Amino acid sequence: MHAFTFWKTITRDHSNLLENLIELLKKHEIRFCVIGGQAVNAYAEPLVNLDLSLAIAVDQIDKVEALFEKHFVVKRFPHSLNVTVPDSDVRVQIQTDERYGSFLERASPRSILGMELPVASVEDVLQGKIWAALDSERRGSKRQKDLADIARILENYPQYRSHVPREILDRLLD
Repeated sequence: MHAFTFWKTITRDHSNLLENLIELLKKHEIRFCVIGGQAVNAYAEPLVNLDLSLAIAVDQIDKVEALFEKHFVVKRFPHSLNVTVPDSDVRVQIQTDERYGSFLERASPRSILGMELPVASVEDVLQGKIWAALDSERRGSKRQKDLADIARILENYPQYRSHVPREILDRLLD
């Protein structure tokens, strides 16, 4: 089974959220890149994940919100737009934190979910996971997943261990 078919089956995405969302981004020339757990999957052994996190060009976030509200269910949170549709377990999170804006400059095409998509560099993916793991407002279970993702990156890219704060390294299992 191909990666895309597998992911579509797991997420029960009968509404084609992923394809429609990516098509809209490309059609409207929205600059974006994949971040978060799916980006980690581009650099490490893939794990099943129902989420797709994206960084969008800061100057295009309002445009994306207006565009997506016409096609999807959009909920605004302090640092993200969450995009869903009925008949799909896929959850797309558009990061609105401006720190992620520079990630687009260093993104490159990689295979994710059986599609060729722009993915943040491994260094940027690691930095995003560090920010997430240190965010005390995130649920504990999310921060635990962030730690696991950091560990997955470091297993494949041990040269970036020096980029990880000691307080995170101390929480990782060796």
